[in-house]
Parts: sequence; C-alpha cells; structure tokens
Amino acid sequence: MDAITNQLAKLTTGEAIAKSLVAHGVDTVFGIPGAHMYHFSDALAKESAHVNFITTRHEQGAGHMAFGYAKSTGKTGVYTVVPGPGVLNSSSALSIAYGANAPVLCVTGNIMAHLIGRGRGQLHELPDQLATLRSFTGWSERINHATEAPRLVAEAFRQIHTGRIRPAAIEAPWDVFGQAAEVDLDVDRRIPAPPMPDTDQIRDAVKLINEAKNPLIIVGAGAQHASEEVTRLSELIQAPVTSFRSGKGVVSNAHPNGLLPVAAYEYWPKCDLVIGIGSRLELVHFRWRWTPEGAKTIRIDIDPTEFVRIKPDIGVVTDSRLGASALIDELDRTMDKRGDRSEEFLGYKRTAEEKIEEVQPQVDYLKAIRAALPPDGFLVEEITQTGFTARFAFPVYGPRQYVTCGYQDSLGYGFQTAVGVQAANPGKQVVSITGDGGLMFGVQELATAVQYRLNLVTVVFNNSAFGNVRRDQMTNFDGRLIGAELNNPDFVKLAEAYGAKGVKAETAAELQTAVGEAFKEDGPVLIEVPIETGSETSPWGLTHPTLQQQKF
Repeated sequence: MDAITNQLAKLTTGEAIAKSLVAHGVDTVFGIPGAHMYHFSDALAKESAHVNFITTRHEQGAGHMAFGYAKSTGKTGVYTVVPGPGVLNSSSALSIAYGANAPVLCVTGNIMAHLIGRGRGQLHELPDQLATLRSFTGWSERINHATEAPRLVAEAFRQIHTGRIRPAAIEAPWDVFGQAAEVDLDVDRRIPAPPMPDTDQIRDAVKLINEAKNPLIIVGAGAQHASEEVTRLSELIQAPVTSFRSGKGVVSNAHPNGLLPVAAYEYWPKCDLVIGIGSRLELVHFRWRWTPEGAKTIRIDIDPTEFVRIKPDIGVVTDSRLGASALIDELDRTMDKRGDRSEEFLGYKRTAEEKIEEVQPQVDYLKAIRAALPPDGFLVEEITQTGFTARFAFPVYGPRQYVTCGYQDSLGYGFQTAVGVQAANPGKQVVSITGDGGLMFGVQELATAVQYRLNLVTVVFNNSAFGNVRRDQMTNFDGRLIGAELNNPDFVKLAEAYGAKGVKAETAAELQTAVGEAFKEDGPVLIEVPIETGSETSPWGLTHPTLQQQKF
C-alpha cells in the first residue's frame, strides 16, 4: 500500500493535465486564457520551466500556430482555448489538421459538469461540444475527474499517433479543472507500433517493380518521416519521385530524381507503374485525371480505407518507412542493378522549367525567395496566386520544409500557421507567402510575433483582390464582379503600427534583397509586393494540365 501511495500526488485536474503534457514532451502551448480554463492556465504557469506559453490574439491563430508547429516538426502541436466560441473559432485549424494529417491536440473546457446537456444557456455553452469536436478530429473525450487526466491525455497522444495521424481534443468541465484528488501520473504512454508489411505483398510488389521499365513514385504527407528510405528506393529502382504539395521535400528537388509535378507530368505518358507512398494519389486521380494504358499501382499506406477509395493492384498496410525499407530489402536480394537515369530525369526538369517560367510574375518572385531562403529554411504557402504557383514551381530540399494546409485550402491560414512554424524552429529561417486577402484574416497575429520576437518574414502579394475569385468572375461570369475587389491598408505602415518592420519591394530583385536583409532582424518583418490587379498568369493550366479551362 505504501508503494502505491508514493506514486500519488494531490493535484487539480488542470495540474494533472499540464504535468501529463510535460511527460509527453510538450514544450510549447499556444492559446488564450479564459474563465473556464483558469485552473489549467495556472497549472501551465507552474510548469513554465518546461512549457513555453505563447499567447495569441485570436483562437483561430492558436489552432493554426499549433498546426504549424506540428507540420514543421512532426511533434504534437498543442493549443488551448475556451469552450463554445473559442472551440468554434479554432475549428478551421482542426479541420486542416485532420485533412493534412497533422498531430494537433486541442485542450478546452466546458460548462459546469451538472449543467452539460441541459440547455440552460450557460456561458459558452454548445448543445453538444464533444460531438462537435468529434466531427473534425480523430478522437475527442471528456475528463470528468482529476484521476482520469493522465490516462486520457496518454490516450489522446496514442490516438493521434496510431495509424493515420489525426488531431484530437480533450475537454473538462469548468468546475472539474479546479477539483483536486490523489493522482497517479505513472500511466502507459507507449504508442503502438505500426503494422509490419506483409511479406507476400512485398514480394508481389517487388515482382511488379522488377517488371516495370518506367516506375514513378508519388509521395504525400504520410511519407514525410521516410525521406531517407524513399530516396534510397528511388535510387535503387531508378524511379523519379514527385508530389503535389504535402509530400514536397521527401526527396529533395536538388536530387536528379526529385521532380516537381510539371516535370513528372512530362514523364507520365511512359509510366508503367505508380508507387504511392503515404499519398492519396491526388496528382494522378484529381489533377492529371488519366493513367497510361496498362500502368499498375502499388500503394503503401497506414490507412487501409485508402485502398477502398482508390483500389491498387497491390496495397500494403504499413508505415511508409517500414514499407519502403521492406521493398529495399527484397529488391537488394532479387533485382539486378539498373543504369543511372539522372540525365533523362534532368531533361524532364529542363522542359518543365520552360513551361513554369511562363507563369509570371509569380515565378520570378518565388525564385527570389528561394535564392534568399537557406536550403534548410521553411516556406509556408497560402491560398493566393503565388501560393498556388509554389506547389509546382518552388523547389524544396528537405522534409517538412514546405508547410501546406492540404486539401482544405483554407484561406487565411498561412500567416498564422507560419508564426507557429517560426516558434517551433527558432534557429531556422521561415518565409510566409500570402495574399492581401489571406493576410487580413489573421494580421493581428503580427502582435504575437512582435511580443515573442519571432523573426518571421512575411511576403504579402497585394493585388487588391481575392485574385482567384476575380479571375473566375471575369472569365466565367461575363466580368460581373461581386465581393472580389479589396480596399487595403498601407501594409508597411500597418506592420510598423504593430512594432514590426515594414518594407516594400517593387521587383523580384528587390524582394530577394529584402528577404535576405529581413533574416538579420530580431523580430518579424512584413514585405509588401504590389501587384497590378488581374495581371498574374493563371497557374491552373499547369496544376490541371488535362483541363483546358476551369468552370465552377
């Protein structure tokens, strides 16, 4: 009995949650304190030697920063907001994390325990907050007593990191946060190992690889931790590797085999085998929309439901790293050495570069940023003309260095997410590219970047419009404009008002210089690039090469 007692500590629920987060290696929490969360906020204050609390200016910013932290590190990004409107304000970040396979944990509260579900109209009450959270997370649960906290926090991490990565949420009633009990913090925190690849399926996959003359590897977010293995597989079978957005950087675009999607499309007609690794195969089925006759498909994915959505010839349910390693081991044993195809792949790159060069002025600006950004720096994209172009035109040299929201394409997420990327990577250079419309969704987080002296460099391409909306209305609706044109502030003065440095760059050369100089500052820098409204070349011809025009 004494041995059991020695493991216990008298803790509030808030303290038990905070200590459990520390035990899981959490070093940063983003959020805004509020009445329902006071006991948890105080518990985090007591853990300030272990946890850095970053106060945001909006709950949406807290969620997006946690997303940026998670996407750029692979570690769990944690944020805390009040229930009700706080949860709803951050819900776009959770939905992005769900779609982009990001390990994000939301810690929130609820109304008093005895009033939940009674509809009495309490402060921040939702009809069923837990059901709401479960609709855009992989797992969400309520902590009803301090003694449950360590186990449920551990379960949240287990759910996030088991199988396909999904966000999670935990809530506790307002009054439960401050209730104390004897709590055992020593719980099982192990994450189950992923399933091992099936030996027979690996042999069958290797048989297809040995028979293929022109394989193509397509990677997604699920392969970001398998860069070394995918690169080795690519070299072994002499296959190019490509990705639309979420898998960018898994194989460096500096490597002869690392093709941007426009170059991969040049190779596509001769492809006879697709090897999808941690990817929904968005390029093939949603962008290119055709497959060469007779081409086979191998898929390696931790999520077995992917093989129901798009049926492969061979589907291996396993982790990307394990699956690629198993293929390599079997190929080393059975395959003859293949001749080097570097020059061929470089030829596709050169052809693609000529086509990409026509997307102006976006490409020149992206080249300027790439020239100023160190090879290990981060680019955070946005739903803007330059962001769309970056998906096929911006070379990336390492995993997790290109941060994207995936298929949600959530306007305004980028700048806020980039604050989280910079907070998670203080020794690295981070560039956020955004449009004027997207930046204004969360420009108040400039105050956060200033407060915490984050050297985030943000480039706002100011075309005084929701550019894509405006183009579609001009092209498809006889030029009838509604809600597309914007009246903007002076962004340089706006940055200065927040205490950040503001700069204007009129040309690509000026932008390259401005970005390089911005990295020398000890706080955030906002660079405005004026763009004539309607002057940007549409990126959609290279994004959807089989479609002549976009109709919505």
